Amino acid sequence: MKSEVKTALIFGIIIVVGIGIMSIVFSTFDEQVIPSNVLTDGDLLSEIDKSKFKQAPDLVGIAHYLNTTPEKLSDDMEGKVVLYDIWTYSCINCIRTLPYITSWSDKYSDQEFLVIGIHSPEFEFEKNPENVQMAVDKHGITYPVVLDNDMETWKAFENRYWPRKYIADHEGYIRYDHIGEGGYKETEKVIQQLLEERQTSLGIQMASASTLVDIEEFEHTMFRTPELYFGYTFAQNRNQLGSEEGFQPGKIVTYSDNANIDLHKFYLTGDWKNHEDSMELISETGTIKVLYNAKEVNIVTDGNAELEIFLDEIPLNEKYSGKDIPIGNSLIVSDPDLYNIISSENSASHIMEINIKGKGFQMFTFTFG
Repeated sequence: MKSEVKTALIFGIIIVVGIGIMSIVFSTFDEQVIPSNVLTDGDLLSEIDKSKFKQAPDLVGIAHYLNTTPEKLSDDMEGKVVLYDIWTYSCINCIRTLPYITSWSDKYSDQEFLVIGIHSPEFEFEKNPENVQMAVDKHGITYPVVLDNDMETWKAFENRYWPRKYIADHEGYIRYDHIGEGGYKETEKVIQQLLEERQTSLGIQMASASTLVDIEEFEHTMFRTPELYFGYTFAQNRNQLGSEEGFQPGKIVTYSDNANIDLHKFYLTGDWKNHEDSMELISETGTIKVLYNAKEVNIVTDGNAELEIFLDEIPLNEKYSGKDIPIGNSLIVSDPDLYNIISSENSASHIMEINIKGKGFQMFTFTFG
């Protein structure tokens, strides 16, 4: 074998291995933990040096309060173990954590444990208190939720991710920090440990919970299509729009059908206005087509429209229908929200086409699981 061929072969193997490693790294990004310094079984309360912990920042720039008032929240936080959940209601990763967080709130609230939902919006429509209230009701959230519309509390926590959980002890020191989904057992054990620490510190005798909340965790596909953004600002530096016309900020563009489509890209037909965070359908009808790899597909939309969904040129059937598809292959959308349209047992590659009837319909993002 010639040396040039050997070199090319070795180089090719290195590339393949490198891509595999990067896929694993990115696929596990949904479950990141920032190391915490909580008590372990052998620790004594007197040995804790809290000078190495940061105090939880104040909640600043709050535009609206749900399930509470500013005065009541301030009183409720005093001397409690507090879980701060930074989330936004159209984020699928945030939504998947909510069953655990609401269960912890129900389970430990009588032990001086408090959850505060810090709703830091990604899209403009998520700043509307009525929309957030709709999501709070939908997901059975009874703990306080504050609307951080200008991202001031987000910045105070020096945060950059959705979702993110911080847990502060009864003296206000941040003792645990978790990014993304996952880590639920570890998180609950930290809650139990900090509650026990509080009791010991205050000389209180209370029955402590030992069992953990048992909820089936969503299993991510290792190799899946990344989130696809329809707004030109959000999609900046991402090569995600496959249509030849491309993004044209602020303009109404007539997109034509493409004969060939690439994996991990979306394609449009019809007249669409390019917004910073979305595409708005200007014509009466239009289509969105995407070649993806995943077992689950979610969309974030706004505006009244009827969506007809096809998978590999066949009307969507029950085998692949998401939980928000009532029957058949059609979905009526109205409220600005996230909709689960594809759900299957196994990950696979499919061409999905969405035929849209409804001028003014807005598409914000695809997310995949």
